[in-house]
Amino acid sequence: MVGQLFMDSSLIVKNLGTVAYEPTYQAMQTFAERRVLSGQNAVLDELWLCEHPAVFTQGLAGRAEHVLFNPAGPDHIAVVPTNRGGQITFHGPGQVVAYPLLDLNRRGYYVKEYVYRLEEAIIRTLAHWQVVGHRVAGAPGIYVRTADPFAHAMLQTPLDPSEPFKGLGKIAALGIKVHRYCTLHGLALNVAMDLSPFERINPCGYSRLRTVDMATLSLTCTWQEVAEQLSKHLTSQLS
Repeated sequence: MVGQLFMDSSLIVKNLGTVAYEPTYQAMQTFAERRVLSGQNAVLDELWLCEHPAVFTQGLAGRAEHVLFNPAGPDHIAVVPTNRGGQITFHGPGQVVAYPLLDLNRRGYYVKEYVYRLEEAIIRTLAHWQVVGHRVAGAPGIYVRTADPFAHAMLQTPLDPSEPFKGLGKIAALGIKVHRYCTLHGLALNVAMDLSPFERINPCGYSRLRTVDMATLSLTCTWQEVAEQLSKHLTSQLS
């Protein structure tokens, strides 16, 4: 269902449903511009939840060699350049995308902690289904052990530099921008989607990085159920 999920004193949470990427990207930028023009304290923070039709998005530092197909080919999926950080990733149906539009100065924490809180919300969302999410140093996002996603043992540190993602699958990606303490873009958690487009790129700039979704882990859950859990944990972690 499209609409406002709930609102507290500091955060409005909205479910946008299925929306095209480019208009949503423009709406984020318009929101940020309105915040600057109106004064930051005049605009409440918002959290947008949605899913997008198939699209690749490229970060500011994106490198052409991570696109492993001809973008102008007959079966192409559009590659949209953005102003977020990071490399190329894929969005598509069956993926929960969350865009927190926050004033970090008002919330009292900075970018490094913001990223940690986003990842923690994903970890706690997965834990609702007993899945253990892991961080990998230097590679933002959340990963799971593909052979045993319910195992609680910590990842070996340091990881093997020749195969840093051995035995892991990426289940959630992060890509953010912060301008004048205001956040744009956000995260994507894979629920039940066609993962084949990830094979046409080096996901997030990493060759041979496997991408998984919750369905890969034999979990039966709906997009709405995951969106509700994620919004709950994001609201808590970002308070």
